[in-house]
Amino acid sequence: MARPYWSGQIQISLVSFGVKLFPATEAKSEIRFHQISRKSGERIRHQKVSASDEEPVANDDIVKGYEYSKGEYVQIDPAEIDELRIASRHNLEIQQFVGLSEIDPALFEKPYFVLPENDTQAKAYAVVRKALQETGKAGLGKIAVGGREHLMAICAPSDGKLGGLMAYLLRYAAELRSAAEYFADVKTPKVDEDQLALAKELIKRKTTAFSSEKFKDEYEFALRELVDAKLKHIPLRKEEPAAPRGKVIDLMDALRRSVKEPGDKKKPVTRETGAVSKGRAGKHGLSLIAAGSKGADKRRKSA
Repeated sequence: MARPYWSGQIQISLVSFGVKLFPATEAKSEIRFHQISRKSGERIRHQKVSASDEEPVANDDIVKGYEYSKGEYVQIDPAEIDELRIASRHNLEIQQFVGLSEIDPALFEKPYFVLPENDTQAKAYAVVRKALQETGKAGLGKIAVGGREHLMAICAPSDGKLGGLMAYLLRYAAELRSAAEYFADVKTPKVDEDQLALAKELIKRKTTAFSSEKFKDEYEFALRELVDAKLKHIPLRKEEPAAPRGKVIDLMDALRRSVKEPGDKKKPVTRETGAVSKGRAGKHGLSLIAAGSKGADKRRKSA
């Protein structure tokens, strides 16, 4: 089992119990690259050096510095930071409860498993878990770890069969860029009702129960094939060309044809490289005009 990300107390008014938070995710990539010299083929080493004489500095001699004026720093030893008196370092006080649907998905950052610290904490843990599960609420509080104070949401797992609690690291609202600033120049033309009806039908036909297991990292597979080809000194096979498709005249035609397509049709994938065929996806995103159609660029600009 991995080391706890955080250990401490969850406090709800006068009720408290000890818990441990464990990361719920892990890196699965098997391909890891090192920086090497193109000429010698040897690993590139990085050293921490002083700016004045470029002499290597030992880790024990490195402290934190806050630049209060240009080129002027106040030194702070890491041990001094560890001794800061912050209640949230060891106590996650639930400040309020909210419905999970009330939390903007853009705020979610990373999930954690919440386990009771020991068997004596299991009773209070179970009561709180059951209450959160039946009310569908999440408790919001803060913990201090990794050099800053984080906002956390505590809730029961969506799978009611699991007898545990989940914690989600949340971003602060101030960390999100203004959506209005980015969407300000997006045009909002009048939507044709017939086109809208076809778009809704397309969504309906392609709607299925979500299963994260169905999605795989094809890029990782392609990298593995590239490494194997290099090791065996064999050429890497080219991606298979997309199946020819009829020309799409306009958006309405594209929607009609999309609705008529088989629902389980998949993108062609080359078995040798794992590369997904480009099909109708242009370099700037999904295009409703089939690749190779004459006047495609002209129609895209006028849309």
